[in-house]
Amino acid sequence: MRTLTKEWVDKAEGDHQAASTLRAAPTPVLDAVCFHCQQTAEKYLKAWLTERQISFPRTHDLEALARRAMPTLVELASLLPELRFLTSFAVEIRYPGTVALESDADRCLAAANDLRALVRLRLGL
Repeated sequence: MRTLTKEWVDKAEGDHQAASTLRAAPTPVLDAVCFHCQQTAEKYLKAWLTERQISFPRTHDLEALARRAMPTLVELASLLPELRFLTSFAVEIRYPGTVALESDADRCLAAANDLRALVRLRLGL
């Protein structure tokens, strides 16, 4: 595995741990759960692209990243609807006017877990 790929994976794992811990807390921080789930997915997609030496722009758009990765990770096609949903928690959730619900946090965590499992499997982790 490339050094930079490992760094992306390590960062993604940090976000995954943060999301899981915040969701399991007695008083869950739902906005942060959703944000860290989006970050988990983004960083795992960037890890995959880095490992395959596929260039990508600076973006939080998970669908755009997934479309770049799909020629080498075709299973992503089935995850596109959930990646679109996760993308909505990249920026807006961090500011007033948007609030995550428990159902949002659960859906985000499930989507991030699915993508994480796929990329880790294919990276041999």
